Amino acid sequence: MTASPTVRRRRIARELRQLRERAGMTLDVAARQLDMSKSNLSRIENAQIGIKPRDVRAALALYEVTGADAEALIEIARGAQQRGWWQTYSDVLPEWFEFYVGLEAEAARLRTYEAEAVPGLLQTEAYAREVYRRTAGEEGLERKVAARLRRQEVLRREPPVELSVVLNEAVLRRPVGGRAVMAEQLTHMAHVARSPNVTIHVLPFAAGGHPAMSAPYVILNFADAADASVVYLDNLTMGLALEEAAHVHGYSLVHEELCRLALPPADSIACLEDASRHFA
Repeated sequence: MTASPTVRRRRIARELRQLRERAGMTLDVAARQLDMSKSNLSRIENAQIGIKPRDVRAALALYEVTGADAEALIEIARGAQQRGWWQTYSDVLPEWFEFYVGLEAEAARLRTYEAEAVPGLLQTEAYAREVYRRTAGEEGLERKVAARLRRQEVLRREPPVELSVVLNEAVLRRPVGGRAVMAEQLTHMAHVARSPNVTIHVLPFAAGGHPAMSAPYVILNFADAADASVVYLDNLTMGLALEEAAHVHGYSLVHEELCRLALPPADSIACLEDASRHFA
């Protein structure tokens, strides 16, 4: 699995914050000792900006961290300096979404609910093109589609991401791009749903009300326990990452409930296939 610089930056930020707190230093004191502004140190500790390995070394010396522990953190900082593939699409991907893609690139497990559209990791090229055309216009359209398809490599890498998707039945009924595009999209999802690392649940209208009626989400978990789980929410103009354990736990319970209310995986595949035949 390719290490994501976004995940590395997030980890080094958390480690530096915890080390400063263990050393009993305030942001003001630590920033003065490191010859940087309090606001810059705060942004580093919140993973809003990166930090160079030499500055990490200075911080570790200040917090009296030496030896193998220090070298391991400096190596993480070096990894955070690398460029992720998604950064080559910075002309069409907003910064807040680049952050999400950087997390997604190293996630071991993704759980998501979608009410209106097929999740990006499951979209066909034609469906993705139509979604972008409808939501963002023609500017940069082909590069946006290319970036979306590139993201799907997490499903085929070694080891692949474990993906659990709950789809509102409306996603299956809305003819995005016309009948042929929709038939292809539904057939594709039915095929991918047979992969050992992908589970799709269709949440039928008959299930009635449910706890995510106004809240599509993605929950990201990582293989390394040092990388805390994240809940990611977004809309047309911004994204929000919730890192507090209480938020992650709450959304995890919601996902469990949605899976319980939805059709089982085998029935969901059959539902996808039936919907595909309807549009064919």
